[in-house]
Amino acid sequence: MTLSNYSQLTDLQCQRARLARDARFDGVFFVAVKTTGIFCRPICPANLPKEENVEYFDTQAQALNAGYRPCLRCRPDSAPSSWAWRGVETTFIRALKMIEAGELHQSSVSEMSERLGISDRYLRLLFNKYLSMSPKQYALYLQLMFAKQLLSASNMGVTDIAFASGFKSVRRFNDAFIKQLKLTPSEIRSTHSLEKVSNVIDLTVHGEINWQFMLNFYRTRAIEGVEQINATSYQRTFKLNNCSGWFKAYPIQNKLRVEFELTDISQLRGLVSQIRKMFDVDTDIAQVENQLRLLSQPLIKYSGIRIPGVWNVWEAGVRAILGQQVSVKSAITQLNLLVSNTNRKSSGCLYFPTPREILAIDLGFLRMPESRKQTLRRFAEFYLNNPDSEVNDWLEIKGIGPWTTDYAKLRGLSLPNCFLETDLVVKKMLAKFPSLDRESVSPWGSYATFHCWSHQS
Repeated sequence: MTLSNYSQLTDLQCQRARLARDARFDGVFFVAVKTTGIFCRPICPANLPKEENVEYFDTQAQALNAGYRPCLRCRPDSAPSSWAWRGVETTFIRALKMIEAGELHQSSVSEMSERLGISDRYLRLLFNKYLSMSPKQYALYLQLMFAKQLLSASNMGVTDIAFASGFKSVRRFNDAFIKQLKLTPSEIRSTHSLEKVSNVIDLTVHGEINWQFMLNFYRTRAIEGVEQINATSYQRTFKLNNCSGWFKAYPIQNKLRVEFELTDISQLRGLVSQIRKMFDVDTDIAQVENQLRLLSQPLIKYSGIRIPGVWNVWEAGVRAILGQQVSVKSAITQLNLLVSNTNRKSSGCLYFPTPREILAIDLGFLRMPESRKQTLRRFAEFYLNNPDSEVNDWLEIKGIGPWTTDYAKLRGLSLPNCFLETDLVVKKMLAKFPSLDRESVSPWGSYATFHCWSHQS
């Protein structure tokens, strides 16, 4: 088996990339070695095998399904996400995201299919077409790769790792590990020690991260009692499905160290997924900046700028509505008023308000036009009734326009190609960098936006 018909790379291109150990292809494909039964990232430092002994796969799941076990040296579980599925069916992409968020932990394939608006038979056909496996198999492989990551890069006990990965018992966890990975958890357990101050996990960052720029951006937009930013770290409270918790993130060498507490450890995979997206750690930032430099060398005032996301798209939507046609300082003042007036403290913690909490109070305390208060109410009502809606669907809400939805996509979804060309600062920078427009900066419009904003400082 070689790369599927839906990959962007040929076998020859993969061969050249692995022989060069080109980091730009890390996460784009995986290399399986027939003679050892192991699969690796293309950057693996091990001796290069002969081409006739190699197979290439789009995903870790496909390599596992073919009978290969993950390399303990390069750790395929820590490879960044790829763009391998760009251009395939939207329904399949949605299904992948739902499974990656743990959908099949709580519901069946039939229930998931119903949410997608398709039959479970058609869902299985999609997975067989694109991955040559069933949705359940894919979910199992994700559980195992996440467990392997926790064993290698966290201080959690094996029992906690088993439940955090979605297994119902330690026995099932051990059995699946040995059957699928041909390794025991103890054979993977890392020997390096992590701090015991709380639960800790290290997340790999794909390339440089300008952490100081990110902290400065968060600091000027911080919500009192929810977010805490000091000289080196970002910390916040959150609610995730039916649990709550907090996390603190700060860089350690080429990784992002995350301390966390969760009231339900089974939600850890969802938390890690949120944090990876929020801090944009999987983007090949060197590739992004190389393209932007070709357009305008002076645009890159600071390298390593990534998208400083917010917790979720709901929060991004609220921030965007409060930020319409006002300064950042004014918007954050109103946001802090909103949070303090809608929150009922739980164990001494403040949390970002839910749509239901906003609808339950009088917004008269907000110092802004009545029309904007009504827009916020309409948005909360719409989101409560349509939690799975696309951001573009918000445009049907009176008071919400393209700038608001673009901002929500930028910071709530961390999409790479949101160029806010109507933003006042960006418009000013366009006069300075005339080669920039929505088409020329594609597919990295979001990064062009932040680089434009960086010239404010």
